[in-house]
Amino acid sequence: MFSEFDLDNRLLKAIDKLGFQKPTPVQVETIPRAMDHKDLLVSSETGSGKTAAFLLPTLHQMLVKAAPESGSRMLILLPTRELARQVMKHFKQLAEFTHLKFALICGGETFKFQRAMFRKNPEVIIATPGRLLEHIEHGTPDFSELEFLILDEADRMLDMGLSEDVLKIVSCCNTDRQTLLFSATLSHRGLSKMMAGMLREPETIKLNTVREQHQNIRQQIVAADDSLHKGRLTAWLLANDTFDKAMVFTNTRLQADKLGSYLLSKGQRMGVLHGDMEQDERNRIMQLLRQGIINVLVATDVAARGIDVKGVDLVINFDMARSGKEHVHRIGRTGRAGEEGVAICLISPPEWNLMASIGRYLRIDFEQRTIESQLGKYKGPQKTKASGKAAGSKKAKQKKKDKEVKVKQRHRDKKNIGKRRKPAVKIEDKPTPSGFKPLMKKK
Repeated sequence: MFSEFDLDNRLLKAIDKLGFQKPTPVQVETIPRAMDHKDLLVSSETGSGKTAAFLLPTLHQMLVKAAPESGSRMLILLPTRELARQVMKHFKQLAEFTHLKFALICGGETFKFQRAMFRKNPEVIIATPGRLLEHIEHGTPDFSELEFLILDEADRMLDMGLSEDVLKIVSCCNTDRQTLLFSATLSHRGLSKMMAGMLREPETIKLNTVREQHQNIRQQIVAADDSLHKGRLTAWLLANDTFDKAMVFTNTRLQADKLGSYLLSKGQRMGVLHGDMEQDERNRIMQLLRQGIINVLVATDVAARGIDVKGVDLVINFDMARSGKEHVHRIGRTGRAGEEGVAICLISPPEWNLMASIGRYLRIDFEQRTIESQLGKYKGPQKTKASGKAAGSKKAKQKKKDKEVKVKQRHRDKKNIGKRRKPAVKIEDKPTPSGFKPLMKKK
């Protein structure tokens, strides 16, 4: 129970209102150590409750030790706007019965408005690195009294090329602070460089690896001829499979728009989400999904991280993810907090080897599924012996090759028939004294 953590009563009241009954494994491991003011390096899967794992202990410390005259006390850095807004939502829920204020600093809002928010001196800053660094360059925020620095999805920041921005921001923060770093994997090549000088003797909490995640998600593959065939398969799955909410992932914005129009023509209640859209429109689409007005979201990888929508129990990869980590974060939109989910990958011929390599890396046993009414020509790679003309041609070539070898052998033998081989040396006919070897004369 959460009461065992000795959290502030105002936080326990918020937890009760949210209906949280039992802490998740990452919360059990993280909260007590974070309350002891230790730097932590945490690896945990998406949907495991890690947002509450870093918010509850830090908010507790801010409540038991008031600092009304200080500047910003906590900074939370996140890679994307969607993830920042998700954390903001959790913060508002957990801090509902407290006096703590926050500011959301990310792209999509006017720079002038955000500067005004800094002047109100909020205790908590939730930000993306790029926009926050712009404010730092203008001298707006003051992190000299910062008590807590939290980096969520650190591996994603590295993949997005944000490591330099993050390091510049960290250099402006109070060195006497507590730092909590969360990452889906601790084996990222650039993670050690980011950690250098950032954490002080951190304790590592490694609940699972990327390969061990999402055991409660049923993963299937369906062979597809091409994009047109994938479109028909997606429409069939959404029309015939049972789900509450579904997310369909594409690799490009153009494909997301194209597929969205097609599914709309098939009568689906759907929306599209990608990076070319204005922030207000992205917020509107997400609100429609949460309210159930739409139940299908077609998105690029901008939605693969940081979006926590209750009821998503079906994920369709229209395009196979480009890497194992992206695959994990895509399917992580379902099967959250121990719920069951289904993830289906539509695999065209050029994607088969990519799917196989991701499966080997993550140790996934994909279930191959066949949809009889939507069968295509492609069934996956076929490993069969050559037959018919191909087999006959191969045998004929081998027979001809063997025959040529035999003919050459006989021809060479015929030339030497009846001939005696000449000795390499000639032995003298004269008798030799006993004990001496005969003289050898070269030919």
